[in-house]
Amino acid sequence: MQHVNVEVKATCADPEAVRQVLRRHGADFRGTDRQVDTYFPVPAGRLKLREGNIENRLIYYERGDQPGPRRADVLLLDTAPGSPIKDILTRALGVRVVVDKRREIYFIGNVKFHIDVVEGLGSFVEIEAQSAPGETAPDLPERLGAQCRAWMDELALRPEDLLTPSYSDMLVQPRGQPE
Repeated sequence: MQHVNVEVKATCADPEAVRQVLRRHGADFRGTDRQVDTYFPVPAGRLKLREGNIENRLIYYERGDQPGPRRADVLLLDTAPGSPIKDILTRALGVRVVVDKRREIYFIGNVKFHIDVVEGLGSFVEIEAQSAPGETAPDLPERLGAQCRAWMDELALRPEDLLTPSYSDMLVQPRGQPE
């Protein structure tokens, strides 16, 4: 399944305040997932296997590294818990990094919200405005970006809260260290 996301990642000093805003807007809480994302080294983009109690997927995505709303082109393949795919990919490619997190998952329409606690990194909030699978309207990135910006305002995310790197990059290259 292929789709486009426009997403925002930010530090989250007050997860309860985010929950209150989401509840006020009638968000559909899907549950709390303990997710282990195993990232594999690839020549372009990012490839990860997500193992959780709610979401289990092989995910390939290409995304720019800038703060604020950013487009990601995503390919998803649902996997079954206990599938041999992790062993196959590990043997074939090796492992770049493993991200272990507790993730609360909410939806409002096509917008997915995560409140994450990432082992070794802290608390974060993510906003993902998602296209329908295969949707390709020319103004799609702009529409999804506008949704993200509106939710950034609603959640009172400040520019200094916004993050550029992925969790995997932050674990591989801790803040303040040269690349």
